[in-house]
Parts: sequence; C-alpha cells; structure tokens
Amino acid sequence: VQLQAFGGGLVQAGGSLRLSCVASGDTFSRYAIGWFRQTPGKEREFVAATSWSGGATVYADSVKGRFTISRDNAKNTVFLQMNSLKPEDTALYYCGVRPTPLNPSLLGSVRFYDFWGQGTEVTVSS
Repeated sequence: VQLQAFGGGLVQAGGSLRLSCVASGDTFSRYAIGWFRQTPGKEREFVAATSWSGGATVYADSVKGRFTISRDNAKNTVFLQMNSLKPEDTALYYCGVRPTPLNPSLLGSVRFYDFWGQGTEVTVSS
C-alpha cells in the first residue's frame, strides 16, 4: 500500500483546512486509516482514525468537535476536515494504514500502523 497525503498549508487561527490521504497499490490490505501529527522533537501523536467499513471512528480528545475524519471508498481516499484550528495544531500530518482488523480502542497507537505517507505540513498562525 502506498499513501499520499496532501492539503496542508498556512492558515490563521480559527480557520479550516481539509487534508486528503490517497491510498494506492494493494488497497485490499487495509483495515483502517489513521491521521497522526508530529512536531520537531516530539513523538508522533494520534489525531483520528477510521475503518474503511466505517464501523469504527475514533478521535483524540484534543480534536474532538473540531476535526472530522471521513472517507470515499470509491476514490480510496480518507479526509480530515479541520475546523477552528489553533496554533497548537501546527505540525506535520501523516496518514498511516492499519492492514488487518484491530480493536478500535487501539487505533490511537502509532505502533499498530504499518505504512505511512510522506506527510503534509499544517501551520496555524495566531
């Protein structure tokens, strides 16, 4: 599976961005797609995840009510709609694939993802 993330950019606090993660290759070998973010010197942090079936969707507490993860199975694409952005949302955002079924409560752990895209940068100015 190959992933390509795009849609990042520079936005003022309170603004919105929509990130996209496009999957290609062996797209049958995927159970869930997760969005994570990372800033220099820090570990990759969970943001949101969804199973391709739509049966499981989870969010980090820090983004609940502001971010929405969705998918277009026909286009092999997962979106992350980010509203009410804050300066602390500034990071490099990555999407990752979980190939096989997993308890949804574990989708927030980076170690359960096997493939990653190249990341797209989000900068929120105050």
